[in-house]
Amino acid sequence: MLFPTTLVGSYPQPEWLIDRRKLADRFPPRVRAKELWRIPEPWLEEAQNDATLLAIRAQEEVGLDIIMTVPGPFTMSQQAQNDYYPSEEEAAMDYALAVNEEIRDLFAAGADIVQIDEPYMQARPEEARQYGLNALNRALKGISGTTAVHICFGYAAIIHQRPSGYSFLPELAGCTCQQVSVETAQSKLDCSVLAKLEGKKIIVGCLDLNDLAVEPPQTVVARIKRALPYVKAENLILAPDCGMKYLPRNVAFGKMESMVEAAKMLRAELAG
Repeated sequence: MLFPTTLVGSYPQPEWLIDRRKLADRFPPRVRAKELWRIPEPWLEEAQNDATLLAIRAQEEVGLDIIMTVPGPFTMSQQAQNDYYPSEEEAAMDYALAVNEEIRDLFAAGADIVQIDEPYMQARPEEARQYGLNALNRALKGISGTTAVHICFGYAAIIHQRPSGYSFLPELAGCTCQQVSVETAQSKLDCSVLAKLEGKKIIVGCLDLNDLAVEPPQTVVARIKRALPYVKAENLILAPDCGMKYLPRNVAFGKMESMVEAAKMLRAELAG
């Protein structure tokens, strides 16, 4: 299929599950941010599982072609408190083993594609060059299924100003993922850099998550066309710039609808 559609990263959690006002005032919460959850502990896990099914259902209902995502080992090592390992590199390498097991379980359960989130490779490029790519490849060791890696500038709700280019992107040509996800909408990325990822399928971020207005499909089409001089149509996948966690659920759904319609328009134009 030409121009398949997918998400990257997170999806909005329902109001009955999480206090979205508190969520908006802070960086992405970690596992110990228990004050954000509206559901008491005895029923929290069941509620989170139900919300996961609702998120999957929304993606299916809107007509996305691809759903599934896991955090990457380098990013986890940058976010976690390390009181055990002698270095962050050793922590990242052990995280990679855990991620590898998770990926194997997902493919065993029937997943066709697994996407790995690594936003901190952009945020901390020097460390990423030292050991981030090695950690990512270790997480993918022995994996035969199709995998993607997502790298971005951070949540638009928190990081409002985008640089004009990536500090860590061409290096991903050396990862064993078959697909690389980049954001282009809010940053108005110079898409010529995508030519340096020859041999990879490119997941093009084409939804601006800093704008709560739902962009028309024609706008999404124009953003995708900016990448076409540098990436073959058969190697392009449509996605939001980043995770949609901080968006109202109706806005997230509307933006997905616009993206799905844009993909249909691109297919029809190419066929014509």
